[in-house]
Amino acid sequence: MTNRPLETSFDVRFYETDALAHVSNTVIVGWFEAAREPVFKMFTPTLDLKNWPLILASYQVDFHAQIFYGRPVSVKTYISRIGNSSFDVFQELWQNENKCASGTTTMVHFDYKNQQTCAIPDEVRSALASHLLEKDA
Repeated sequence: MTNRPLETSFDVRFYETDALAHVSNTVIVGWFEAAREPVFKMFTPTLDLKNWPLILASYQVDFHAQIFYGRPVSVKTYISRIGNSSFDVFQELWQNENKCASGTTTMVHFDYKNQQTCAIPDEVRSALASHLLEKDA
């Protein structure tokens, strides 16, 4: 059985296009972050910024095809790695059944008060695992 991705859709807004008449590459990073909100809620269901438990360690995006105004896009979000205190989120952006971008973001469970990483709680680890991207054998 394959774990299901978290899916989020966006309408492409006119201001997200650039002088080349396609979506600006900087927009994709914002869409990927917005599509990670269900992952954020696994750690803090209320999204309370005063008790935020995550820090972004890195992200990388690959562009596969142009994205255009006037057609919605969909982001599929998977978990691709779960470590002790960090995990990787793998995302794909689709428009008209074409994969247009993909990327990986490393997030760290972080205690801001003590300025240190901390282990991912078991219940959160289980929630993350339900969206684990299964690698081809």
